[in-house]
Amino acid sequence: MGQFRKKLIITAAAGIFAVSSLMGCSSRSMDNEAVVAEVGDEKISLGVANFYARMQQAQYESYYASFLGTAGEEMWTQDMGDGKTYEETTKENVLKALEDLYLLKQHAADYEVALTEEDEKAIDKAVSLFVEGNTLEGKEAVSGEEKYVKTFLELATIQSRMDGPMKEGVDEEVSEEEAAQKSIQYVFFSYTKSTDDGSTEQMSDDEKAALKKTAQEFAENIKNGGDMEAAAAEKEQKVLTASFDSKSTSPSPDLIKAADALEKEGDVTDIVETDNGIYVAKLTSMLDREATDAKKTSIVEERKQKQYDSLLEDWRKATDIKEHKSVWKKVSFIDQGVSIKDNTEESADKATSESDK
Repeated sequence: MGQFRKKLIITAAAGIFAVSSLMGCSSRSMDNEAVVAEVGDEKISLGVANFYARMQQAQYESYYASFLGTAGEEMWTQDMGDGKTYEETTKENVLKALEDLYLLKQHAADYEVALTEEDEKAIDKAVSLFVEGNTLEGKEAVSGEEKYVKTFLELATIQSRMDGPMKEGVDEEVSEEEAAQKSIQYVFFSYTKSTDDGSTEQMSDDEKAALKKTAQEFAENIKNGGDMEAAAAEKEQKVLTASFDSKSTSPSPDLIKAADALEKEGDVTDIVETDNGIYVAKLTSMLDREATDAKKTSIVEERKQKQYDSLLEDWRKATDIKEHKSVWKKVSFIDQGVSIKDNTEESADKATSESDK
């Protein structure tokens, strides 16, 4: 590719996905039949691995890169702090996830999971949309040959069918004590301030000292029965809410510790100083019913996911898995970018235009 980094435009659609107008450098030099990994007796071709990797890369480049305010190639070269780049770490995770897809397929019969005729028709339709809607160059860039796309979609469909059965049988009883959530109202006096140009900056030490005095006055007011909303408005602050238990860390571990020590509803913390600002909280419920019920649901989901992950880990330990690093190295996120373009709006616009004729 030389010094010019081309970008693929991946179009996401309802259902599994569809792709159109792919643009990018060709991967003719890539041997798609090369084996990137072996899971037991099954071999994972580079074609399937590259196609899956490009789908994952598209998600990262379309969302995370823009969120981080950086270009894709810059994101991938970032040091993760463990001697690996973001690309290296992501590719390791992608390959492991693909190996897991093969493990799920190999154990599908244990859960009486199999692709239905309806599944096969849906997969064939998605494959046709991909193959017919893209240029040869674009398909070569992402190993988008029919057989690789179909293999990936079959694996993804089996994964979705395996999720429920693998999570069945966990204990769904959660005690009130285990799930109990308290709730607070709180105000945060931030150490950052807005500047005239709309940016923010840290307060000076003198400004922080003045803010601390303001927070102390606010806390005393509330402790003496003052209305929290009115008192916050007077100090140009907002009242926020949170539910928590002793293990919570948000909005601040120090605030949670102080709030958890309060003995009854209506009690108010002293000021809680942190690196970013000062908190003052009022305990509004010793048992937040809605938050507690939500926590019970969350705990059950955590148990299900733990069982799912444990099964996969057991299968992984019992299976001979070999990875061929030299083959996997041929897939580069840095040299070839991918992004997602949603075509649903374009389809809607087209339909509207045609209906107006």
